[in-house]
Formats: sequence, structure tokens, C-alpha cells
Amino acid sequence: ERYSGGRHLRDSEEVEPPSVGLAMTLERFGFPLGRLKTGTPARLDGRTIDWDACNIQPSERPALPFSHLRQSRGEEPPLAAVGNLIDCYQTATNELTHKMVMDYAHLLPRYDGMEGKGNGPRYCPSIYKKVERFAERKSHNSFLEPEGLNSDVVYPNGMSGPYPEEIQQKIFRSMKGLENVEIFRPGYDVEYDFVNPQVLTHTLETKSIAGLYLAGQICGTTGYEEAGAQGIIAGANAGRAAGAAHRGENAPIPFVLGRDEAYIGVLIDDLVTKGASEPYRMFTSRAEYRISLRADNADLRLTRKGAEHGLVTDPERLAALDMRETLISDNIERLRTFKLFVTDWAKRGGNDLMGGAAANRPGREGHKKSAEEILGMPNVSLQDVEKIMADVFEEENEATESESDAFDHTPSSVYDTVEASVKYKSYVVRQEKDIESWRKAQGAKIPPTII
Repeated sequence: ERYSGGRHLRDSEEVEPPSVGLAMTLERFGFPLGRLKTGTPARLDGRTIDWDACNIQPSERPALPFSHLRQSRGEEPPLAAVGNLIDCYQTATNELTHKMVMDYAHLLPRYDGMEGKGNGPRYCPSIYKKVERFAERKSHNSFLEPEGLNSDVVYPNGMSGPYPEEIQQKIFRSMKGLENVEIFRPGYDVEYDFVNPQVLTHTLETKSIAGLYLAGQICGTTGYEEAGAQGIIAGANAGRAAGAAHRGENAPIPFVLGRDEAYIGVLIDDLVTKGASEPYRMFTSRAEYRISLRADNADLRLTRKGAEHGLVTDPERLAALDMRETLISDNIERLRTFKLFVTDWAKRGGNDLMGGAAANRPGREGHKKSAEEILGMPNVSLQDVEKIMADVFEEENEATESESDAFDHTPSSVYDTVEASVKYKSYVVRQEKDIESWRKAQGAKIPPTII
């Protein structure tokens, strides 16, 4: 059901009808259902926004592509490469905004769940919930996000609230830069049925009906990324199972990601073992092994597993993975073998950078440390260490009148991974021991005599 301005939108010609039949069918087959809600803010007309009055939030330049394949080629995302980047802007609510948010609260919808309040996402609340919960705050940020290169539609992040359209416009017009803003489409809330995800396996197949997979909000999650993550697992398993059945083959090995392998694994394990009492959102704090689950090593963790299950078939992608693994290993080994006396590190990098005055303590003149050890210290970056390595390399070439090539700095495609691997080395080693203990405990059966 959609709500805006205190009313259902089920009869509106502007929205698609609710999927009541699907929920009734699932209930008829014995699936336990619950009720959750989410909301989306109004969409604004960018032509009516005073952009100069807002704070610019420029795009990252150079833009780093999500694809490690593009990173390995040294490419930017295609549109960024030709200069087509969009800037977002920041504005904020104020005391007048908050007064209107509270004054018109009686016009908000009454929901089916939680005695009319609705069971919504705790971590991305509506503007009403933010003002109500944090009454001491005089303002809340809102980021104005253009929706496309060829569109005037703007998404005002953080401003969901299904007031009547004229009230939404008043609220927006109380904010800096939005004094004359027009609304393309008012914000609304959606209240929907979901299936308790404890009835699913880790492949997201239902336990009671073979071949039926669920993914997205129907499993009790909120957020685009959470839905997309489930879609990958459910889609991969459904597709592989259907393909094997069509070919008359045995069922394939399930494609499951563990809590130690990916945030997707954490999300799905949480859902199928604990269920969802409120809209579930993924946070790093939910992952026990988050030091090892980083964006920079996603391909190292998951590409080969994808290939083993027939999901990664591009030879170039696998070759790029091999190249990245080699580059990472070679650059870490170079850091491990490059050594200077502690006093030389301090002289070249400064006492504060290299451990403070203790670096020049008597008796340390004969003590050497590797570049890997220095990088593991606080406030030292890979760039700091490589600058010193490059200086030493150049000095040695001059002393020997060598015409060797210039020092090769760590490529940008592996820079973050090399730095993080060294910085977090001791923590990762400890975490790997924890992971191994956890893996050994997986599948252990609890005797029925234990109560």
C-alpha cells in the first residue's frame, strides 16, 4: 500500500496496484508474513533550485571505477573519462522547517503495523522521525542528488515524509536554496508484506517449496544494495538449478557465501538464522570479520569462487585477477625486503612520522627496519614510505652512475590493497585464526540431550 497525505493511494491512477494477490497466495501456502514500511522523498525540479545558495559536493576526480577490470586497465568510468560528472549539493533544515514538520504531523498517514506508527527502517528515518527523536538538533543535512545527466529530477536525500503535497512544498521551501522549488512528484510511504526469511535456506530457496527463491524487500530488508545482493545469490542459484534440470543433470552445488567471505554472506546468514523484526539494513558492524571484507579486495575474495560456479567466464577478468594478485604480492615483497636503519628512516621521514623522538634513542643506530614495518606504524602512508624508497633508489643510481629505470611506485589499481594488507596485517592474521575456528565449528551438531 502507498500512503501520502494521510491517505491510501491504492485507488490512484498514478501508481501501480498493490500485490495483494501475491501475499494471499504466499499465506495460503503457509508462509509466515509480517508488515513493514519504507518511504521515499519527493522528487524536485532542479531548474527551480538556487544551486549557488547550497554547498557543492563535487564528484571524486579522478573517478575510481567499481570494476577491478577497469582499474587494471587504468581506466575511469566511461562517462567520467569524457568529463560527464555530476555534482551533488548540500542544504539543511532549520528551526522553521522543524516547526512545520511537527505542526503538520497530524496529517501523516496511519499505518497497519505497530498501532498505526508503521514498522519502518530505524537507520534511515523520515524527516518527522528525525525531528521527533532529536529535538535538540536545530538542523539536519539534506543532500540534493541529481538523478541523471539528461534529467532535471533531483532526489533530496534525508527528506522522506508523506505529508500532503502542499505541505511537502512548504517544508522544502523553508530550506536554503529551495525557497522557490517546485515538486515533480510528492514523497510517499509504502507499507508491504514480507515473508519471515527464516523459512529460507542460505541459497534463498524456500524450504517448503523447491525451486521457489525469494530476494529483496520480501525477505524483510530495506535498501537497493541489500535487495541487489540477495538477487545475485537467489538468481544465481535459481538459474543454475533450472539449467541443470533442463539438461537432465544432477542439482548443482549451491552457491553460498559465508560470513567470512562477503557482506552478502553476513546479510543472508543474519536473515535466515535470526529473521527480521524490522527492516534489515547492512552495516559493517554486523560483520565479525570486517577487516578482511574490504571493497579493495572484493575481487580477490570472490572472483575465483564465481568462476568455480560458472558465474565468471570472462577470460580477461580472470587474467586481470591474476595480474592484480601478482602486483600485490610483488609490491608487498619489495616493502618487506627494503630496509634502512631506524635513524635513517627518522632522518628522511621526520621523527614524528617515524615514531617520535624514540627513533633517535642511543643504541638504535644499528637497528634496521623494513619498509613493511615502517608502513605498519601509525600516521605513515604507503606514499610516505615509497617517497623515501624512491629517494634512496635515485641516490644509489647516482652513486654508481647507473642508468636503471626510475623507481616504480605501486600502481593505483593495487595501492589501497597493498597499503591495507600491510597496515592490518597483525589484525588479519588474528582474524584468520578466528575464522578457522569458526569454520571448524560450522556443521557441528548439538546433541539432543543438551537443554
